[in-house]
Amino acid sequence: MDKVDWKRYEEWLEVLPNCIKEDPLWRLEAYRKSLFLSDLAWLDCEKLQGNRLGQARLSQLLRSSGSISANVEEGYGRGFGKDYARFLRIAIGSARETRGWYWRSRQALEAEVVNHRMNLATEIIRMLTIIAEQQRKR
Repeated sequence: MDKVDWKRYEEWLEVLPNCIKEDPLWRLEAYRKSLFLSDLAWLDCEKLQGNRLGQARLSQLLRSSGSISANVEEGYGRGFGKDYARFLRIAIGSARETRGWYWRSRQALEAEVVNHRMNLATEIIRMLTIIAEQQRKR
């Protein structure tokens, strides 16, 4: 994927490589949405980069948003049960942190963008919380 030519989730789904979409992990909607949020954060950081004060938030936002899907991937790769639940809880923490960084970046980003990203992070948190609770009981 060279240059971004998508704006919506449905468009983004179509540009992903098959090696990602054919992985069993792809069945988890929380994983798909966390990858999407990470890509959106990358685009948003391009806007933050143009704001002197927003530059301080760049690395935090990229790190926390990327950490969500990374922890889901690592936990999934280790199997199911309590260990997986532990990685999901870390991913939940990263999603909360991402939501917080979006709130703290609200002066440099459009309100509609901030609200969308915060709502998406909240949706991911809810989905991962349900999965983590199920895995914890295994």
